Amino acid sequence: MSRALIIVDVQHDFCEGGSLPVTGGIAVATGIGEFVTRHRDRYAAVVATADWHVDPGDHWATDGEPDFRHSWPVHCEVGTQGAEFRPELAPALELVDAVFRKGEHEAAYSGFEGSADVDGRSVPLADWLRERGVTAVDVCGLATDYCVRATALDARREGLETTLLRDLCAGVAPESTEAALEEMRDAGVAQLQSSR
Repeated sequence: MSRALIIVDVQHDFCEGGSLPVTGGIAVATGIGEFVTRHRDRYAAVVATADWHVDPGDHWATDGEPDFRHSWPVHCEVGTQGAEFRPELAPALELVDAVFRKGEHEAAYSGFEGSADVDGRSVPLADWLRERGVTAVDVCGLATDYCVRATALDARREGLETTLLRDLCAGVAPESTEAALEEMRDAGVAQLQSSR
């Protein structure tokens, strides 16, 4: 079995001090950086995803208050620090094979909506994994109840054996996080500690 690690959206705006912070985001960034450094040899590939917004329409609540379900404060705007990866993730990024950016002109929660530039081609995440014979993925990052959830569920829809590394994730709110964990379990996503 060929296994890949998917690091989801560990960006400034989703960590403490950002425009849409998740409590524990910086700790998750630190933990993933340490984990990948120690365990890179577990994986045939390591990839990262990133929110990468130019004009995502009503995904940004630019006229009024966000509802924090379908509309959000401006975040991960291309060209701003908020869209960049946290510095604590740097040790992992040195070992990443590709970065898949998503959501330039739309809301995009799942990493499987993203693509990477590979030799001048824009390659979607699912195709990139298939081209490398990946059959199983571990998923970690931010936030458990939104982009991590969507990425893990799409991995299952793609037929990949999928495991959530729970201690390398953080959620927005306890209720939505627990609901997401249950939904992922029901979809066949295993949930484990990373054994750092």
